[in-house]
Amino acid sequence: MSLTHIDSHGCASMVDVSDKPASIREARAFARVVMQPETLEQVKNNSLKKGDVLAVARIAGIQAAKKCADLIPLCHPLALSKVSVDFSLDEANSCVEITSYCKLTGQTGVEMEALTAASVAALTIYDMCKAVDMGMVIEQVCLLEKMGGRRGHYRRVQTEVL
Repeated sequence: MSLTHIDSHGCASMVDVSDKPASIREARAFARVVMQPETLEQVKNNSLKKGDVLAVARIAGIQAAKKCADLIPLCHPLALSKVSVDFSLDEANSCVEITSYCKLTGQTGVEMEALTAASVAALTIYDMCKAVDMGMVIEQVCLLEKMGGRRGHYRRVQTEVL
């Protein structure tokens, strides 16, 4: 299998999807923000001065998915039908786990949109918490699952996540 964004001359090229049939495409992605236990407690209690960290991160992730083609040069602009960003607070490991989901009916997949949503949600959490914890780490940004399209269903094996 060759790289799809390189033309026969080795130049970057946007993939032509005009001949592909439209189908339902879905993707889920993941990211984790590790922080000090005290920071996680403030996120949990919504007591940071900047406001509701998770609400702002959710909106940022949704907006990011919608703007993916503006951020990643060879991505197609997509008419997303669904974007969600959800959070889980893992107190044992002092982190916020982020799961994003994107869906559409179209000619190309939504993996990059889901990854962008999870990444920007993580960056937003960092931005909103950095005044109290500059040592946070964003890690394990990855595609969890993709459904639809020519290559079919992909699901990350649990042991693949670091």
